[in-house]
Amino acid sequence: MKAEDKERLKKLGVQNSIDLALIAPKSYEMLFLQSAPVEGITNILDAEVTSSSYHPKYLKLTLFAHNLNQPVNAIIFHPTPYHRGKFQSGKRYYLKGKMEYKFNAWQIVQPQIIDEINTIEIKYKSPLQNKTVKRLIRELLSVEKLVEEGLDAKRATLLYRMHHPDEAYVRAFLQNEGFDDETVEALKFAEIYNHLKKLSKKRFDFPAMTQLNGDITPFVEALPFTLTGDQQKVIAQIQADLASPIAAKRLIMGDVGCGKTMVILASVMIAYPHPSILMAPTTVLASQIYEEAKKFLPDFVKVALVTHENKKEDLTGYDFLIGTHALLYRELPDAPLIMIDEQHRFGTKQRAQIKQMVSRGEKHPHFLQFSATPIPRTLSMIQSQIIDVSQIKELPFKKDIDTRILTPKDFTMLTKHIKNETEEGRQVIVVYPLVSESETIDYQSIDEVRGYWEKNFEGVYVTHGKDKEKEDILETFAKEGKILLATTLIEVGISLPKLSTIVIVAPERLGLATLHQLRGRVSRNGLKGYCYLFTKQREPAKRLREFCKTLDGFKIAELDLKYRQGGDLLKGDAQSGKSFVWFDPLEDEEVLEEAQHKLLQS
Repeated sequence: MKAEDKERLKKLGVQNSIDLALIAPKSYEMLFLQSAPVEGITNILDAEVTSSSYHPKYLKLTLFAHNLNQPVNAIIFHPTPYHRGKFQSGKRYYLKGKMEYKFNAWQIVQPQIIDEINTIEIKYKSPLQNKTVKRLIRELLSVEKLVEEGLDAKRATLLYRMHHPDEAYVRAFLQNEGFDDETVEALKFAEIYNHLKKLSKKRFDFPAMTQLNGDITPFVEALPFTLTGDQQKVIAQIQADLASPIAAKRLIMGDVGCGKTMVILASVMIAYPHPSILMAPTTVLASQIYEEAKKFLPDFVKVALVTHENKKEDLTGYDFLIGTHALLYRELPDAPLIMIDEQHRFGTKQRAQIKQMVSRGEKHPHFLQFSATPIPRTLSMIQSQIIDVSQIKELPFKKDIDTRILTPKDFTMLTKHIKNETEEGRQVIVVYPLVSESETIDYQSIDEVRGYWEKNFEGVYVTHGKDKEKEDILETFAKEGKILLATTLIEVGISLPKLSTIVIVAPERLGLATLHQLRGRVSRNGLKGYCYLFTKQREPAKRLREFCKTLDGFKIAELDLKYRQGGDLLKGDAQSGKSFVWFDPLEDEEVLEEAQHKLLQS
């Protein structure tokens, strides 16, 4: 293949034959001579110029159309020197253009000269010229090559035919205003199969530093409660992972309040007597897990909290290190188990860095990532090509949260509710979209409203994302506060057992996954909870109304995907924007399952 063609394929994003086949035609045009003109559609003429008349704004031509055996007028608006030079008396061309019957004569508007007739023009939408794409597909695409890439012969033939249609195919395409169902299914399958195949090549397995077979019995038997079925299932998966000579790579997704911390602590016991490390996104969350570890792990397991404050402390001799990204700046012991909590809060480089800090040559630590942001089943199936995925859906406490949409007319009712809850010893959070006043957003900011809350209510605390003291304020509020005014910084990880109510101002500005995380702060221990979405919209968005009907994080994830689309799992961490052209993650689970099965067989 020529070097310039390799560059052209790279510009098209083409790495294999399936990529090339998936550049589906945008439209077709039949360039066939006909014996009679047809109004309103593109006609093809075999025409000779008999006379021309030039005006600065248009060029008028008189043609004799040999295929119609009659004269035809032509008009070209905004003619260029090219047009004046080309269309001279006595010259004959194949022309295409729309025909209309005007002033008792047939007229063709803006005719274009074409090189070929009695053929089908295929139009592609791509960064390259149409003729270049056509040539590359003609020279490089075949049914045999598509079959070699893993497609079955039937689907390969359907895709090949898109690029080599006959008249009947194009007529059906025009009549259906698109491809037939079989071709669309072939496109869906090819797209997701190709995507999975590329993802699977991104998975690299390494030998584990150590096979871990620690006994979890002392931990489990001492718990004052029984682990849920989902917790037990995921712990069993982790036991199998850590006992393997291959370094584990597993993502554990749990709904808000599902008890991920117990799974983390069980993993520590599987690793014991070898040390484990957990990196959490905030000091508040790291401290919380540290307290849980001290409370529930056996006394013989030595636990340390690593923060910027204790940067000189010697970390040798500990069995379980819990810290924030401060861990990245410390001398860490050999730890064959690394865990990341709320993994999406760390960049790819930070996650890789902590693994590299304890890796020993080719041998890698087992690596577990935890997330309280579920993704839909289909997306987790796709992601399983590069990492093993577990889900914890079962909750230790049944959530009892009323979710309602409120508008300004409901404000009096809202303040009464807040007074009642705080007088009963419960806590309330009000989440605002802004810290300071904005001229573009029609909602008050924290700075504007804090005076009202502090004047009318006791125990009001205020913090936001850029507040250097936010973690101290959150800790103090958890112990003695009544009302917290904040931004979405409280979305993840803060444990507030007395929190009964969360009010989210301007919910239409947030994704459903974020709203669900915020709602997940209440009713953590079975307390009756309330989530109020306070909006100024006259007609609240349908997605918000649907959000109010379910507490299931996995269903919320599907709704979020439906309204925001899924992002690109292959190229990076995009949070929204459509990843696929043909395959629909919400509708095409059966297609995905078949593609995965096919990939396993290949």
